[in-house]
Amino acid sequence: MDDTTTPNAEDERLSLRGLLEEPLLASARLLSGTDALSDPVTWCLPWGEVMSRPDSLAEVAVYTRPETLSAHGRELESLVARGAGVLLVDGSAPADTVWPTGLTVVELGFPVGFTALNRLLAERALTQEAHVMRYALTVHQSLAGLLHRGAGLPMLIREVAALTSDVAVALDVRGRLLAHAGLPDAEDAGTVALMEALANALPRLEESPPARMHNVHVLRLEHPDGLFAPTTAVAGAMQLAGRYEGWIVVVVPGANPRRHDIAQHRVVVEQAGTIIGTEMLRQRSVDEAEERARGDFVQALVHGNFANDHDLRTRAALHEIDLDLHYIVFVAPGLVDRASGRPGASMVRLARYAAGVLPRPGVRSHVTVIGDVLVVIRSLSSVDTPGVESEISEYAHAMSLDLETRLGQRIPVAHGRPAAGARDIGESYREARITLGIAQRLGLSGSVAYNDLRGFSVLARATDTDESRRLIRDVLGPLRASSSHADTEELLFAYLEEGGNINAAARRLRIHRNTMIAKLDRTSRLIGMDIREPENQFTLWLALRLDLLSQVQDTVNHEIVTR
Repeated sequence: MDDTTTPNAEDERLSLRGLLEEPLLASARLLSGTDALSDPVTWCLPWGEVMSRPDSLAEVAVYTRPETLSAHGRELESLVARGAGVLLVDGSAPADTVWPTGLTVVELGFPVGFTALNRLLAERALTQEAHVMRYALTVHQSLAGLLHRGAGLPMLIREVAALTSDVAVALDVRGRLLAHAGLPDAEDAGTVALMEALANALPRLEESPPARMHNVHVLRLEHPDGLFAPTTAVAGAMQLAGRYEGWIVVVVPGANPRRHDIAQHRVVVEQAGTIIGTEMLRQRSVDEAEERARGDFVQALVHGNFANDHDLRTRAALHEIDLDLHYIVFVAPGLVDRASGRPGASMVRLARYAAGVLPRPGVRSHVTVIGDVLVVIRSLSSVDTPGVESEISEYAHAMSLDLETRLGQRIPVAHGRPAAGARDIGESYREARITLGIAQRLGLSGSVAYNDLRGFSVLARATDTDESRRLIRDVLGPLRASSSHADTEELLFAYLEEGGNINAAARRLRIHRNTMIAKLDRTSRLIGMDIREPENQFTLWLALRLDLLSQVQDTVNHEIVTR
C-alpha cells in the first residue's frame, strides 16, 4: 500500500520519545519518568494557564520557566493529580527540586520558548490528522465504489479484509456471523469459540448509550481452554439509518499487535461501519418489500382468500411455499409501542426474530402480522405424532422466551393442530387464534396448545346455540349491569380456577380474605345463586367459558370476513 496514503509508525500520535527526538529538543534531558516515553503528547500549555483552571491535563505538555518553578514548586503535586503528560522546564531546573512520583520532567539545555514548542506540537498534530484523513478518504472511496457498483455484503467484507490484510467479519445485533473473509472454516470449533468470545466481549447494542457506539473498541481475546490463540479485535458499530444493527470487526493475530496496525484498522472499521450499514439498509428494504408481498400471501393463506386452486398454486410457487408439507401455525401478541413511528414494522421485525429461533435443516418459516397478532407458519420436519408434538412444543417455548426477553413480560405462544398441507393452514390458524384469546384471558404464558384446552375445545361447538346464549345472559347479565363487572369477572375467574379456595384466590388477587368473602357474597346476591355451592360454581364456570369462547370466535370470524 502507498505510504503517502497509509498511516505509518512516524505518522502516529506524537509520544514523549518522539518529542525528544525532534531537533528543537536535541539538548533536552529527562529528569524523571523514564517509564513514560511511550505516552502520547498532543498539546502544550503554559504554567500560568494550567494553574488557573482545574481541567484534566491528560496528554498535555506543561511549559514552565525555571524561575516560575522556584516560586511554585509546591504545586507540582497537582500536575500529577490531573494526569499531566510531561513538564517541560525551559532552561536549567532548580537543583533542589524534589519531583513528585509519577511526574515526567524534561529539562531543556537552552531556552526554546513556548511559541516554538507550541508550534511544533500543533504541526505534528495537524500532520497526523492530515494523514488519517487522507487514508480515510482512500478507504471510503474503495468501499463506496464497490457499494455503488452493487456489491453485496460478502464482497464489501472481503474488501475490508484486503485493506487490512487481516480477517474481517460482520456480526448482527445478536452477535451472529453475517459474513466473513479470511476465516479458514466458519464451522471450525476454534472459529465458533472465537466468534462467541467476540460477541460476548462487545457492548450490547440495545443496552449501550449511543455515544459509546461511536467509539471503536479494541478487544483482547483469549480462550481459557486454548480453542483459539490470543487475538486482538478492532470493532466498529454498523449503522443503519441511525440505528445500530451490528458490528464490523477486524481480527488481528496476537494479543499485542503493532500500534500502526491498530491505528490503520480503526480507520477502516469506522468507514466500513457506515458504508456497509448503507448496503445492509438497502438489502433490508429489498427483504422487507419481498416480506410484505410474502406476508400478504401468508394472510391470504390463513384466511383462505384465493380465487381458485390455480391462484393458490401460482402464488405459492412465486413465494417458494410447498403446498404439500405439514405446517403448524403459531400466534402471539405483538405488544409493541403504538406511539412509535412504525409500529407495524416493529411487529414484523419481532415476528422475524421469533421465526429465527431454533432453526432446523429443511424447516422453513413464514411470518406476517394481523392486527396486533404475530403469526408464524412453520413447516414440520417430522410427521409421526410423538415427534410432531415435541417439535411443536420446543419451538413454541423458544419463541415465547425470545419474545419475553425482547418485550420484558410473559408472553403466550398459542398454536392449533398440525395442518396436513398448506390448504389446511386456515383451520390451524383459527384454532391458534382461539387458543391465544383464551390464554390471554386466563393469564397463561409459554407454549399453549389447542389440545391443552380440551374443555374449551368441546365447548366450542356449543357456543353458537340459543341455549348457551341464554345461559350467558341469565348468569352474567346481572353482573354486567353492575358498574364493577370487569373486576367481578376477574374475581370469579380467580375463584373458580383455584377450585373454590377462598384463601388461594385472595392471595392470587392480592386482597384480604375478608374482602374476598364480601365480594363473593355481593356477587351471589347479584346473580341470585350462592356461588360457594359446587353445582352453582359449575354453572358459573360454564357461563364464563362459553362467553369467553363466544367473544374470541366472534373476533376471529370478524377478522376473516373483513379480509
